[in-house]
Amino acid sequence: MTRKTAVYTHGHHESVLRSHRWRTAANSAAHLVPELRPGAEVLDVGCGPGTITADLAALVPGGTVTAVDAVADVLEEARETVAARGVRNVRFAVGDVHCLDFPDGSFDAVHAHQVLQHVGDPVGALREMRRVCRAGGVVAVRDSDYGAFAWFPEIPELDAWLDLYHRVARANGGQPDAGRRLYSWARAAGFTDITATASAWCFTTPEERAWWSGLWADRTTTSAYAALALEGGHARQEELDGIAAAWRAWGREDDGWFMVPHGELLCRVP
Repeated sequence: MTRKTAVYTHGHHESVLRSHRWRTAANSAAHLVPELRPGAEVLDVGCGPGTITADLAALVPGGTVTAVDAVADVLEEARETVAARGVRNVRFAVGDVHCLDFPDGSFDAVHAHQVLQHVGDPVGALREMRRVCRAGGVVAVRDSDYGAFAWFPEIPELDAWLDLYHRVARANGGQPDAGRRLYSWARAAGFTDITATASAWCFTTPEERAWWSGLWADRTTTSAYAALALEGGHARQEELDGIAAAWRAWGREDDGWFMVPHGELLCRVP
């Protein structure tokens, strides 16, 4: 049975926002960028700290980006991000993707990055994004697919991490292998004009490895994800400590390589 609400597995610990702040339109919304035009009205669902939001706003001069997140504190950081860049065409609202507080056909583009994997009813969320999108507009979504993550060297404790993450995320009502399901969800939501593509993040330089391994080591022991893993009986503290140590060990590997694949869609509204 699907739930319209789900626990956000990662929470908003600094190690989580450290990852979110790295995201840009170029590395996380390239499939949407060619669709944007001056004067466009854009909705950015699940905007987080606002780095992608600010990029999108710069691409629609004369238009407006409306940034929505379920957490008011995160919206405060998004406001700071946008202000620091001197971007003036962004407005902010607390909101739930399952029930957006906007009239039908309000936006030329509706964007959601790494959102559908964390909601209880992704098909319902896509229907709602479609509702607020104008005829001729696009709904653009992108989600990673944990089951397709790949890395080298093949450290066994990282296999344990991936298994644990799947169990915790699913117990919270989410779907960590969302990327491969986006196309199916969009069809179930009633979209018929869908462009499905895939792209990936890849971390392999010493700086990238240190950053990626460090944030996951910290998430594994100090974030909301760690608390949920413990409280749900999915892991013991010593297991989390061992996984965190394995992350740091991987980050020191000269041959270290990590790929995060994503499914992505452009869904056109007739």
